[in-house]
Amino acid sequence: MLSRNWRHLCRRYSQAVNFRTTENSPAQHNDKQEGLFYTINPDLCKQLFAHGGFPRSFMKQTKTFTETAIMVRQPALDLLACIKASDMSQPVIRYVLYGEKGTGKSITLAHLLHYAHEEGFLIVHVPWVSEWLRRVPRHKEMSNSQTHEGFVDLPLDAAAWLIHFKSQNQTLLKSGELKTSKQYVWSKRETTEAGSPLAALVEHGISRVKYACDVVDALIDEIKILSNAKQCKTFVAIDGFNSFFYPLTRLNTPTKRKVKPEEVTLTTSFMKITTNDWNNGAVVVTADQLAFPDDHQESYLPRYLLYKKGFEHLDPFVPIEVGRYSDKEFISCVNYYRDRLWLRGPPEIEAELKFTSASNPYRFMEQCAPL
Repeated sequence: MLSRNWRHLCRRYSQAVNFRTTENSPAQHNDKQEGLFYTINPDLCKQLFAHGGFPRSFMKQTKTFTETAIMVRQPALDLLACIKASDMSQPVIRYVLYGEKGTGKSITLAHLLHYAHEEGFLIVHVPWVSEWLRRVPRHKEMSNSQTHEGFVDLPLDAAAWLIHFKSQNQTLLKSGELKTSKQYVWSKRETTEAGSPLAALVEHGISRVKYACDVVDALIDEIKILSNAKQCKTFVAIDGFNSFFYPLTRLNTPTKRKVKPEEVTLTTSFMKITTNDWNNGAVVVTADQLAFPDDHQESYLPRYLLYKKGFEHLDPFVPIEVGRYSDKEFISCVNYYRDRLWLRGPPEIEAELKFTSASNPYRFMEQCAPL
């Protein structure tokens, strides 16, 4: 019975829709494109995601498929509609993407980043918070902050993030219209004068890694000032935001004491940009079970993953669930995988894959790989 019903659905959707859309502008996406794939220009993809933003498994897939294609899904459409309808003169609205592991929260965030770039937003994007606090290389550089007593700096991570920020916002930074509001003194010989281009502040953090964390903190302050003055509109996107609130990191002081997330200067900076004390922007974060090292998690809901502190920090926020594939989305993905020769075999195998993957996007992709 399941196989017969599934074949009927396949015939209905394959006759009704294609699996691709020619509308490659996220700003123009609506319910007509739901469940369809659109492609991102390779040069733009490099600009936005060369330093992170896509899961590693998805990046491998894009190389195999020789294109970067994203499915237009309802959670992204809902969030785009909210952003378009929001009053930018009011305090920023915080949105939290949540859902089971592998349902596509990071890909949805990438879709929104593409929209933000097209609409001229200044982008503040953290690809994966756990890279700073959890996945610690053997010789990760860490130092005591010279400007914030009791805090630790991650200078190389901060400099790498500044490079990412520079890449994503290269058009806005090159214009030179965004300028600093005050003077910053880094040492006796190094200063960034008031009225300097924002790009100069970014370049200082990249070239003088010692000051990278302080530059990130100053940059966040300047972005909030510029947004409030309506000199730019800002889109904040942070993947794995709940990692900021897990009780401990994998960072250790020389005395072997575990460092708490709130003792890291980068945490302080991105807590400031996710408050709602500024306007002319939007804040989108994800709450993801994969951001925690604990495999025995009871729930994927924001209240559980963000802990009390993170929930209160974001409250009030708009929760948007990223769920499993609908029947229409699943069939569209099947057709796309067959087109890319990622999935082969008789049509009957599709009903079995739908059952074994439970329509989970990641599990479905993994199961198709050896077929």
